Amino acid sequence: MSGLARYFRHTGKPVAGYDRTRTRLTDDLENEGIAVIFTDDPAAFVPDEISPEKVLVIYTPAIQRDNRLFLFFAENNYTMVKRAQVLGAIASQYRTIAVAGTHGKTSTSTLIAHILNESKTGCTALLGGISKNHQTNFLFSEDSPFLVTEADEFDRSFLQLNPFMAAITAVDADHLDIYGSHEELLKTYAAFAKQVEPGGLLLVKKGIELILPELEIKNLYSYAFNNPSADIYASHIDTDEHKMRFDLNTPQTVLHDLTMLPIGLMNIENAVAATFLALQAGVDETVIRTALAGFNGVRRRFDVRFNNGKLIYIDDYAHHPEEINALLKAVKTMFPSKKITGIFQPHLYSRTRDFADEFAQSLEQLDEVILTGIYPAREKPIEGVSSELILSKIRHDHKCLMTREQIPNHLLQHDFEVLLTIGAGNIDALADPLLQMLYQKTSQQEIP
Repeated sequence: MSGLARYFRHTGKPVAGYDRTRTRLTDDLENEGIAVIFTDDPAAFVPDEISPEKVLVIYTPAIQRDNRLFLFFAENNYTMVKRAQVLGAIASQYRTIAVAGTHGKTSTSTLIAHILNESKTGCTALLGGISKNHQTNFLFSEDSPFLVTEADEFDRSFLQLNPFMAAITAVDADHLDIYGSHEELLKTYAAFAKQVEPGGLLLVKKGIELILPELEIKNLYSYAFNNPSADIYASHIDTDEHKMRFDLNTPQTVLHDLTMLPIGLMNIENAVAATFLALQAGVDETVIRTALAGFNGVRRRFDVRFNNGKLIYIDDYAHHPEEINALLKAVKTMFPSKKITGIFQPHLYSRTRDFADEFAQSLEQLDEVILTGIYPAREKPIEGVSSELILSKIRHDHKCLMTREQIPNHLLQHDFEVLLTIGAGNIDALADPLLQMLYQKTSQQEIP
């Protein structure tokens, strides 16, 4: 939504929006001239002099239908359009490169946009995360034919897109409140794959099984982290706290000794997909090398917020058990001998209910687990579903449930070496208090 707000602001339209809580992102939008309110009272939002026919109301399916603003617009003849439809209309004007997947799509699409933006090819981009290189989720090129965006499976939103090139990064069971079953989710991913333009390109992670009997795409490729049976894959992978190195193998060529900053092992897999798509868009090897080496990642995706050699703090958006597994694998690879404490905020009551066992199995890999309350997002509470459900299933004793306000002081009094904040809700609001705690803890450790 914020990317669309920036897009329309860039085109010269007055833009305003509503959010439940003030965040760093809403502050950024306000500084860019976009009005944001934090109440759903229509009287605080809609100027009397603006008539409904002059306003386009874009809404996300996550908005509650009893929201007073939503009801006001619906009852007063405003044109109301879903976010996905607007994105589809914009994308239809471009050669769209779309990345879909239950995880990995934000980092992969942001990396593609970064590579293209560093080249003469250029791109416009509407992204789901904040690029740390550009400090925004919106890029604009007046001359480039390419649009880079992520294709969101929630509410089947990605079926509004007809991309020129597409990647599918993962199809794990998720959003079962929408799909009902993993099988239905897979059918919808197959429907998305079939919407790639004739003569276009589809890149699918090796191991993903989609039924595509009617697919008329000649350029169908598989990719993998380091599986030589895939069409595109990484090899000679070497990673530590300072740098990640790998070779990229494609049917056409091998790019040797590519380097990236240490922004998570999973980003090598993302880079395999992103780099191949950038090559297909016409970006040359020299630009790709430079762009990869300078890619700083995405805010809240393996986002290293503090590292003094002894204490490390990483903030990550992981909110599905498989994402947590990938995060912890990356952390343990880069910091194999360090004690890891994780703070997890579950996202959605339905997801907590559906994956409580899997969350527990993922989180018990941590040396210490701190759980905080569920972030409800669009949902109402479900009876019997709370963070206690996950806590009770974690099979070790180094676990606790706390409010966010209690956590910094608890950590100040306890030993850890790597600290993770994990979740898709508002757990990132803990970042500043945790950074203050880390500076205080560092000062205490330096006292003889």
